Amino acid sequence: MNVFHLLSTRRAKEAASHEIDPEDVFLDSQNLSSLNINQLEGQLSRPLGVRVYYLFTIFIVVLFGATVFRLFGMQITDFAVYQEKADRNHLRTTPIFAHRGTISDVNGDLIAWNSSKGELYEIPDRIYTSTPGFSHLLGYVSYPKKDQSGVFWQDEYIGRDGIEKQYQDRLAGQRGEKVVAVNALHKIEAENVTIDPTNGENLKLTIDKGVQAKLYESMEALAHKAYFTSGAGVIMDVNTGAVLAIASYPEYNNNLMTNATSTEDKKIISKDLLDKNKKFLNRAVAGAFTPGSTVKPFIAMAALMEGVISPLQNIYSSGQLVIKNKYGGPDSVFKDWKAHGYTDMRKALAESSDEYFYQVGGGFENQKGLGIARINKYAKLFGFGTTTGIDLPGEVHGNVPSPEWKKKVFDEDWLLGNTYHTAIGQYGFQLTPLELVRGIAAIANGGTLVTPHMIDGVVTASSKITLPEKDLKVVREGMHMVVHEDNGTGTALNIPGIDVAAKTGSAELGVSKQLVNSLITGYFPYENPKYAFVVVMEKGDRHNTYGSVLVMQEVLLWMRDNTTYTK
Repeated sequence: MNVFHLLSTRRAKEAASHEIDPEDVFLDSQNLSSLNINQLEGQLSRPLGVRVYYLFTIFIVVLFGATVFRLFGMQITDFAVYQEKADRNHLRTTPIFAHRGTISDVNGDLIAWNSSKGELYEIPDRIYTSTPGFSHLLGYVSYPKKDQSGVFWQDEYIGRDGIEKQYQDRLAGQRGEKVVAVNALHKIEAENVTIDPTNGENLKLTIDKGVQAKLYESMEALAHKAYFTSGAGVIMDVNTGAVLAIASYPEYNNNLMTNATSTEDKKIISKDLLDKNKKFLNRAVAGAFTPGSTVKPFIAMAALMEGVISPLQNIYSSGQLVIKNKYGGPDSVFKDWKAHGYTDMRKALAESSDEYFYQVGGGFENQKGLGIARINKYAKLFGFGTTTGIDLPGEVHGNVPSPEWKKKVFDEDWLLGNTYHTAIGQYGFQLTPLELVRGIAAIANGGTLVTPHMIDGVVTASSKITLPEKDLKVVREGMHMVVHEDNGTGTALNIPGIDVAAKTGSAELGVSKQLVNSLITGYFPYENPKYAFVVVMEKGDRHNTYGSVLVMQEVLLWMRDNTTYTK
């Protein structure tokens, strides 16, 4: 059976069910001779049926109905919702930055203020005094920041150090808000202020700008002269805790930190951040130093109050204290810086006899000693080992050595020699300048631990410690002799017109003891104390003949000639 016969039979059957299409005729007459059944040539297509037409029509009607329903919802039912979205697309809310509060010294001289370029709602620049000594005290701010599209991701000034950080909430004020209408091309068509900004609070500090600058400049000059790496100083009202000056050397450039724009500015900042002398460390607040002999007035108070020794009892100082080794080994030798001969308490303070305080601290032969437990008791009585509560960020506290501390740190038992060294402010003894100045203020004011503070006119908390007047008198007289006796260690402060009581100290550092910290602390005037002070100069050559006493000498001379504080 050939192909023609097969196709003819199929068409005959199809014809029985429907009429013959013209294509069938064209197929027979045009294509049959070249028909390729492997490619299915000659397969016919037919028009869509009525059912498909109806289904398509129904689909179009449903789609149109859904669109109308959605448009009705958008335009009528949910009109308010979409109106708000449209408005937000058209309107942009931007912050209006409040001017940060100014900062002035106790005399009203501005030391931090805003620079305006004349535009009403610009971001104002923050400017700090160029007078040296204020970077750590004032700190700096981080400006508001926005992304490439102009949207602020940090929409406020943030204080990063010093007063700026401590009093962020008071200085910042409240930012305002404005609404800006923009078109499709992102051009501003109109703007309207909806919330006015409220400028920050202006702060007046207890600091005297001139005293602060002189304190810093004197520390800087001594560091260059005698190769000290760093230093810190505090002058504080002994009765109220108001801080007249607080400086840390070296310092960073807070104007640069706030307003750096150029690549060169950023290189300087990076260099300062990596500086080995830690320019960003506020040593007056967050620096703990070995206090050395500046703790001797407190050991003397403890010895008197505990009845360990009477004020006039002499201890012979040969220049060293030798403890015989009962097991036949080498003796233990605790050196004094010189032989003082027969020494009572006042002389021991004036000449800073180590051997005297070894014995009243730890005992020797027939001389009773305080012992480490009572040394700790009186150290804590004067606030050592705790923070002072000053209103500046980052305050740390020092450490008073104890058997528990040694066991924890070194896993070793406490020895008598440890007590000797603790009694002269060595070993693991550490204090911050603030701890030391507060303790000295308590001796000056009769036994009140004040809280150092920076804002003028505020009253801060204080606590009373019981210090017998007769014992205070002895210690005060010994500190007066430091300055006014020929053999005193602080005679550089014997300044006409200022009656000063003081205590010097030097602390050997490291195993080789080639570096020392030089300290001076005290108060003035002697008869009616008003201000306590402390200066620490760090890591100087032990052989240099210049110490921190020269810093206070320069500061006190300047204060005598330029202020009324020494009267």
